[in-house]
Amino acid sequence: MNKTNPLRKLYNSKIFWIVISLLASFAIWIYVTSGESTEIRQVFRNVRVELTGEDTLRRSRDYVITDVNANTVTVEVLGPRRIIGVLDSSDLVAQVDVSRLTQTGDMLMKYDIIYPSGTDTRNITEVSMRPDTIRFTVSKITSVSIPVRGGYEGELTEGYMAETPVFEPATITVTGPENYVKDVSYAWVTFGKGVTAASTYSIETSFTLMDEDGQPVSSENLSYTPEVVTATLPILESKEITLGVDVIEGAGATAANTVIDIQPSSIVLAGDSAILGGLNRIILATVDLTDFAVSQTEVYTIPINNNLTNVTGIKEATVTIEVVGLETKTFDVKNISYINAAEGSTVDILSESIEVTLRGTAEALEQVKSESIRAVADLADFKDSTGAYMPSVKIYVDGVTDVGAIGENTISVEIRKA
Repeated sequence: MNKTNPLRKLYNSKIFWIVISLLASFAIWIYVTSGESTEIRQVFRNVRVELTGEDTLRRSRDYVITDVNANTVTVEVLGPRRIIGVLDSSDLVAQVDVSRLTQTGDMLMKYDIIYPSGTDTRNITEVSMRPDTIRFTVSKITSVSIPVRGGYEGELTEGYMAETPVFEPATITVTGPENYVKDVSYAWVTFGKGVTAASTYSIETSFTLMDEDGQPVSSENLSYTPEVVTATLPILESKEITLGVDVIEGAGATAANTVIDIQPSSIVLAGDSAILGGLNRIILATVDLTDFAVSQTEVYTIPINNNLTNVTGIKEATVTIEVVGLETKTFDVKNISYINAAEGSTVDILSESIEVTLRGTAEALEQVKSESIRAVADLADFKDSTGAYMPSVKIYVDGVTDVGAIGENTISVEIRKA
C-alpha cells in the first residue's frame, strides 16, 4: 500500500492556496498603506494667482485692480504621499480675496492655497510660498473725454488741395483706472496711406491713444467709446485766377493807349470744381478813364465767393492805370447852358466861366478853341428844387474828335419857381 507524501497533499489542497493568497494580499496591503501614509515634501511651481471679489469691489466702490506683480507662485507642501503625490501645479490656485478692500493705493496681501474639491487638507501643510504676498494697485474707475486728431498719409492729385482732416466723432470717451486714464491726452488717427486722392476721401479707422508729449499710451486696462472713428479729408480743386479791372473809355483814352498794372496779378483759389470751373478772372472795379489826367493808383479789396478759399491769403490788390501818348490842356469855357429844367421855373446861371481840362493827342488839342467847348448841365434831378445848386456839367467839344474833358466839372445855378 502506497503512502501519500504529506507535502504533496498540502500543495494540492485548495485551502492551503487560499490561505497563501490571503496572506500575500494582506502583506501587499500592509506595504501599500504604510507607503501612502508616509509624509513627503512636494514643490509646486507656476501655481496660478487668482483674485476673487473684483466684481464685488467694482460694483460696491467703483474700484478696479491693476498692476498685479505676480501671475504665478511657487509652493512647497508637506503631507501624506497618498494625497500630495497625485496633485499637479495646475490643480492648485493661489487665491487673494479683494472684495473687502476699502481704499485705493498700492496693496500687499497674503494668499490662500486652494486645493481641488474633495482634497483632505487636514494633514497638509504649506511649508513655504514664494513670494509669500501679492502686490497690486487699487484705483478708482474714471472717464475722460479726449479730442481726436490725426493726419493724412496719402498723396493728392495735382491741381487739388486738402483742408484740415475732420473726425467723427470729434471726441471719444476713455474709461479705466484713474492712474492710467490721467496719462491719456488725445487720440491720434493716421489714414490714407497709399491713396492718391482727387476728391474728398473718407474712411472708418481705429486710433492710438497718446500722452501730452505725443507718445503712445498702452490701452491695457482701458476701454473707450467708440472704438473706431470716421476720418474725412475734404479735398478742393485749386486754380490760379487772374485779377483785372474794366475801364470806361473816354477823353481820348482807350485800351490801346492805357497801361494797367495790377499787383498781385493773380491769386490761387480752392473750392468746389463746379464753382471754379467757370471762374477765370476776378474784376476788382470798373474805372472811368475820364476821372484822372495821366495816371491813377488805387487799392481794391479782392471780392471772393464765400464758398471759395483764398489760398494765397492776399485780400487786396493795387491797381495802377497810366494813359500814354496823350496830353492835357486847360481851357476857360464860357459857353454854359442847361437842359431839362422844370416847367415854369426860372434858372439863373451864376457861373460866368469854368476851367475845363481836355485830354487828347497834341495834334487834336491844337485844333480846339475855347468857343467850341460847351458845358451843359442836366437839371432833370432838380425839378422839385428851389435855391442855389452846383449841378455837374457835361463837356462837349464841337468839331474835334478823340478829345474829351477829364475830372468832374460843375457850375452854380439858382432855381426859382414861377
